[in-house]
Amino acid sequence: MGVCYMLNFLKWIWKDFNLFCAAYSNNIFPDPLTKEEEDFYLEQARKGDSIARDKLIEHNLRLVAHIVKKYEHRKDDEDDLISIGTIGLIKGIDSYSENHKTRLTTYVARCIENAVFTCWKNC
Repeated sequence: MGVCYMLNFLKWIWKDFNLFCAAYSNNIFPDPLTKEEEDFYLEQARKGDSIARDKLIEHNLRLVAHIVKKYEHRKDDEDDLISIGTIGLIKGIDSYSENHKTRLTTYVARCIENAVFTCWKNC
């Protein structure tokens, strides 16, 4: 997917910033998907279903927040790291394959960490 699609998706995620802040501070992200749900949405996303892809992204945002907490060193960097981590999540979901022989969350966690660490190291 192109950069424009990712940016539009990020705008969609951040469209109600106050709601996101409340969710982040109260830890009320959507629950992680079960293995069966994850497999179903992965199969649908592979077939081009953008709603399934968005569902995978939405239900893994908690993972982004968790990883960002490890790298936070200035409070004003948090939003940037969340954005970068979300892009890493999106790239991970788009590049995931069952050939990786691991669960999606394990694979995307590495993608998120790589994106956040690169940004954090260079900030």
